[in-house]
Amino acid sequence: MPDILVDDMLPGVRRLTLNRPDSLNAFTIDTYAELIELLRELKHDSKTRVVVLTGSGRAFCAGHDLKSSGVAKWLDDPDLGPTYRSRHNMTEMASIPVLMRQLPQPVIAAVNGAAAGIGFSLALAADMCIAASSAKFVNSIHNVGTGHELGMSYLLPRAVGTQRAAEILLTARPIVAEEAERIGLVLRSVPDDQLMEAVLDVARNIMVNVPLGVWLTKQSLWLNQAAGSLEAAVELESRAVFMARSTEDAAEKRQSFIDKRAPTFRNK
Repeated sequence: MPDILVDDMLPGVRRLTLNRPDSLNAFTIDTYAELIELLRELKHDSKTRVVVLTGSGRAFCAGHDLKSSGVAKWLDDPDLGPTYRSRHNMTEMASIPVLMRQLPQPVIAAVNGAAAGIGFSLALAADMCIAASSAKFVNSIHNVGTGHELGMSYLLPRAVGTQRAAEILLTARPIVAEEAERIGLVLRSVPDDQLMEAVLDVARNIMVNVPLGVWLTKQSLWLNQAAGSLEAAVELESRAVFMARSTEDAAEKRQSFIDKRAPTFRNK
């Protein structure tokens, strides 16, 4: 049984479900490798318009499985010293939030239950996060003696502001769903039994827009977080507008608006 189940919630909506419920979907070395491979495949999947990331059972992801062992498939020498091995492992694992942000498809994290350690990072790296009422976000990385990894020190202050991020990162206190919504850590919180329908509502609203337009808008959104000036941000947007408007899909979107009908896109 794979650590990550893949299915389509709707045509164009690909769901990745972390599937180690007995360990609260904690990651092993194999889980990291599996997720990285799936994300790299999705980067060039023109049929998938939205990606949903969730967990099976009663948790989203409890972090890294400290009971797991083994040699990562990306290591070419099993006899590497521990510091070298750790550095190679962290480099590969840390590619996950970057890969998520590089996808042409928006990623929606559907957080059910605990999101700790890498689970917290996955929720932050998603373009949007919708939390079930049972959700709880915890910086459990302190439990291994560090305190931050996988982009948390970059992503969290951009979501909730610097002072709140400092408190959350440094104290590791749990953030429950209601507070997470209030401080902007998640888009919204919903009753547990409404989580997937809330995700699909957002996905449907995305998919009525031009695929390339969505891709380029996502790219501009995140690249412009580090833009040096308004002029630089506007220039990036202008180039994206030029590309998106030149497609047949853009013409179809304009015509469907006039005709008051749903558009049909062909990636052309």
